[in-house]
Amino acid sequence: MPFEPIQQEKLSMGVVRQIENLILRGILRPGERLPSERELSERMGVSRPSLREALGDLQERGLLASKAGAGVFVADVLGSAFAPALVKLFASHDEAVFDYISFRRDMEGLAAERAAKLGSDMDLKVIDAIFRKMETAHSKRNPSEEAHIDADFHLAIIEASHNIIMLHMMRSMYELLREGVFYNRTVMFKQRTTRDTLLDQHRAINAALQARDPAGARMAVETHLNFVETSLLDQQKADRNEAFAQKRLEHETNR
Repeated sequence: MPFEPIQQEKLSMGVVRQIENLILRGILRPGERLPSERELSERMGVSRPSLREALGDLQERGLLASKAGAGVFVADVLGSAFAPALVKLFASHDEAVFDYISFRRDMEGLAAERAAKLGSDMDLKVIDAIFRKMETAHSKRNPSEEAHIDADFHLAIIEASHNIIMLHMMRSMYELLREGVFYNRTVMFKQRTTRDTLLDQHRAINAALQARDPAGARMAVETHLNFVETSLLDQQKADRNEAFAQKRLEHETNR
C-alpha cells in the first residue's frame, strides 16, 4: 500500500517553509536584513536552536547569507537573473534598450490586467498609496525620488498580479533599470512637460486598477510605455543632432 505514517513536522522545517514563502512571494527582498535571532524566535514562537537550524539550512541553499557583525540577509543573488557579462552586453547595445521596453510593455500590460482581476483590495491600496507618494514627489520636483517611486509603482502592480515567476523575473529587470543599464530614468523626470505627462499616465493606470478594469489597465500601461519608447527615440535623435552641431561649431571656430 502507498501509505506511510504521518510524522509531525520539525519546528525548524516550519520556519524554513515560512521564510521560503516570504521570499517566493517577494515580501522579503534581495539584500533585506532579517530581524535579530531573539526577535525572530519570539515572533515565530520557536526556540533559538530550531531557528538556527532553519537559518543554517536556508544559507546552505543560497537563499540567505550571513554577514559577520551585521546579521542575516536575503541573498543578493536572488535579485539578479542575468550574468555580469550579459549585463555589460545589454549596456553596450541600443537595440537592447528598445527590446527591453517592448518586453516590459508585454509583461506589464499582462500584469496590470491580472492585477485588476486578481489583486486583493489590499494590493490595490498599496498601489494607490505609492501613487500618492508619486504625486508628492512630483510637487517637490525631485527627479531622483520620482524615478525611484516610479519603479516601486510598477513593481507593486506586478506583485498584485500574483504570478511568482513574473515577479522575480521583472524584479531582476528593474534592478538593471535602477542601475542605469538600459537608460537613465532620472533624465526623463527632469523635463517639466515630460514629468507632467508621466504623472498623468500613472494616474490613468492607477484609476483603471482601482476601478478593476482589466482592459483599461492594460491599455494605460501600454500607452505609458509607448510614450517612454518615443521619448527615448527623440532623446537619441537630439543627442545625435547635438553631436553634429558640436562638430560644426568646432569646424567654424578652427577655419
